[in-house]
Amino acid sequence: MSEEKGKLYIVATPIGNLGDITLRALETLKIVDFILCEDTRVTQKLLNHYEITTKTISYHQHSDDRKVAEIKKLLDEGKNLALVTDAGTPGISDPGNQLIQEVTMGHWGNETMVVPIPGVSAVVTALSISGFPTDKFVFLGFPPQKNGRQSYFKNLANIEQTTCFYESNHRILKAIASMQEFLAPETKICICRELTKKFETIYRGTVGGLADMQVKDKGEFVIIISAERRGR
Repeated sequence: MSEEKGKLYIVATPIGNLGDITLRALETLKIVDFILCEDTRVTQKLLNHYEITTKTISYHQHSDDRKVAEIKKLLDEGKNLALVTDAGTPGISDPGNQLIQEVTMGHWGNETMVVPIPGVSAVVTALSISGFPTDKFVFLGFPPQKNGRQSYFKNLANIEQTTCFYESNHRILKAIASMQEFLAPETKICICRELTKKFETIYRGTVGGLADMQVKDKGEFVIIISAERRGR
């Protein structure tokens, strides 16, 4: 076993446009021993595009304790690993944060060095173009699919800062209906669809005008709600 633990690099990857990856991220993906991927098929497209031949290992929200133990063993042996998500920054509304917590808890000797390799994050990308105050903001991840979903949207009216959350194409229309139910019509909103991709669309307006926006239920969404709002 190596006397020195390996490092775990947290590598941000593009959320759509492959040109958005950083030079440092590319170099890191080339030199590590293994890349931990949310979906190896998705990551392989990126690696192939940049002719990176580093071996990949699957790590996702359904990975069990044995997979975590396997990763810890590799780090104990001095192997350097890169953690990537399908798109964006690992650990942000992403199962990667569980692994990061595991290797920084210190329950198995000295802690592993975790190194951030920053880059794209969908929520920050959306905030940057929203036009809403961003000195303070609240990020709520994905709304619950079932239990607690109504309370989630009802509570949006009580948050005093710019608020952002993710939603999938399967539930975006339901999310719009919920916002119309619980937020005042004059509440300003910005809906970002397929950021950095070919069909990128930015919808701007008010909750009362959501029907006129004709938001397409295809792609990935980031919703930004202005701090200047109140409930019905």
